[in-house]
Amino acid sequence: MTSETPVWLITATSNGFGKGIAELALARGHRVIATARNTAKIAGLKESGASTLALDVTWPLPQIKETVKEAQKIHGSIDILVNAAGYILEGAVEETSPEETLATFNTNVLGMLNVTRAVLPYMRAQRSGVMAIFGSLGSWTGGAGFANYAATKWSCSAIAESLRPELEGLGITATVIEPGYFRSNFLSSDAKVKSEVEIQDYTDTATGEVRRLLAQVGGNQPGDVKKGCEVIVDVLTGSGETGKKGIPPRLVLGSDCQETIREKCRATLALLDEWKDISYSTDYAKGQRVPERCPGTVFIILQ
Repeated sequence: MTSETPVWLITATSNGFGKGIAELALARGHRVIATARNTAKIAGLKESGASTLALDVTWPLPQIKETVKEAQKIHGSIDILVNAAGYILEGAVEETSPEETLATFNTNVLGMLNVTRAVLPYMRAQRSGVMAIFGSLGSWTGGAGFANYAATKWSCSAIAESLRPELEGLGITATVIEPGYFRSNFLSSDAKVKSEVEIQDYTDTATGEVRRLLAQVGGNQPGDVKKGCEVIVDVLTGSGETGKKGIPPRLVLGSDCQETIREKCRATLALLDEWKDISYSTDYAKGQRVPERCPGTVFIILQ
């Protein structure tokens, strides 16, 4: 942190986690710059003491940079960036159009990247900052009817994981927040978009079942948004007992997300064990030159 009273810049604060984080940060006396495509929808945050700016993450990068420049001038710093903008595109791969897929990636991934690009010069200059990106339970598992959403959230988690070593030498910490199903309006508002085309053949398949489940789960999710926001604010500001644990590479929220990830890890390990001999059989024979290892898990491929 550059100051005892952190400055937050949060995208998509009109509802969900973005709004909840902004409200809690304000309640703790922090300085908040809340953004949304339509500032009329965040008038309540302004009344509570937030500075508000119009920001559509799908704007061209130069326009986003101008907005971030304006945000930087408000308090002279941006200590914590929360990239909360995102939505789910419901539909089988065949049903979703290229335009619908591109729009999803523009908001969930490319928009997040551009906001990150616009903020990083200021964090680099002050040699401090926290960069938080929202992933999801969908960062870990794909499924019928939400391949596009899962692809964007896998991307978000991969980008955050890559940013962490890129930025750690500059005093900036990157993390991805991966919530499970939380009782927000995510599944009952414009945060859920259905593909324009619906193919009858998919109705009685896993895709149709997912459609029916998504329609039923709204209002019955196990996660409490308020509790989730309390953990997020504690972790990102190093507050309370939770904050003492530091900022992890990924902040997993919700029992359902914990169980999903654990099951994915168990299934992946079992798959690796089953195919281990065949996987190893594709290496060069012992004694021949092999790729040199870089720090972490990256290999330099020698052609």
